[in-house]
Amino acid sequence: MTGAAAGRVADSTGNWVDSLAPAWTRPYLRLARLDRPIGSWLLLVPCWWSAGLAAVSAHENVNVWHVVLFFIGAFAMRGAGCTWNDIVDRDLDAMVERTRSRPIPSGQVSVTAAFAFLTLQALIGLAVLVQFNGFTILTGMASLAVVAIYPFMKRVTYWPQIALGLAFSWGALMGWPAVFGRLDWPALLLYAGAIAWVIGYDTIYAHQDREDDALIGIKSTALLFSARTKPILAAFYTLAVALIALAYQIVAVSFASYIVWFWLITQYAPSNLASFTFLTPVSGVLFGAALLGEPVNPQITLALLLIGGGIYLVNRKSAQRDVITGPTRSGETR
Repeated sequence: MTGAAAGRVADSTGNWVDSLAPAWTRPYLRLARLDRPIGSWLLLVPCWWSAGLAAVSAHENVNVWHVVLFFIGAFAMRGAGCTWNDIVDRDLDAMVERTRSRPIPSGQVSVTAAFAFLTLQALIGLAVLVQFNGFTILTGMASLAVVAIYPFMKRVTYWPQIALGLAFSWGALMGWPAVFGRLDWPALLLYAGAIAWVIGYDTIYAHQDREDDALIGIKSTALLFSARTKPILAAFYTLAVALIALAYQIVAVSFASYIVWFWLITQYAPSNLASFTFLTPVSGVLFGAALLGEPVNPQITLALLLIGGGIYLVNRKSAQRDVITGPTRSGETR
């Protein structure tokens, strides 16, 4: 095996880091997961949801500067969070086939160097955070407690996905106070809906490690739900739809979404449902405009463009193999 091949992470190959990045930067880019930025988009989109929701509520244009800040902050803090997770989990990662080639357990990056890199990313995140008002700064700082405890939760509970949901949905609490300087019910409902959404997609993700996790004593909702995963995911995604629709103050859409959602569950694999949940705010706004007779003004248009960008970026991953149902006898995914 060549040095270049040896440095690659088993579950992320053939990306821009492998082919374009200077060799000395590759372990750090992989540590920050910049070789697979889907997680950064998943962290970013609730920020954009919240920014769009606040702009619509305030009858103002979306603050483009806030949009840019959220973009930078999401990538920096997702990288910092992954670095912290890899530091804490380095011994466990060495025992799992999919993760033993990550930079720390494979010896490409020392723990000391990883801590230095974590500090650098956190400082970038802090530089972004201080651009907002005082209430938003305090709200952002509060997220650090959740981020810090998340890697330990899989050791003590079968619900570590709740901790991840609390952390990865935090952006839903950021866009609203950036405009209003406080938190109100729409932002809290959006946050709750995003948590249900995160629990759903991370349960799907956790299924790929369920055999190794069971052997080394790591807990997850994938192991807890087991054969009941699909109906339980349906419940979580339905809850996400209802709460996010309520956040947009479109109560009538919630009932319609239940009907549509249960039909979709029979038509699509769970991994595609995870991506499809991004459509919830779009349907909420459009149904609201139609049912309540409100005009689709420039603020709503820009908000929809932000959300639509998230839909496109995440749906690019929807063709991945469904790790829950697995391949059929013909070798094709269900």
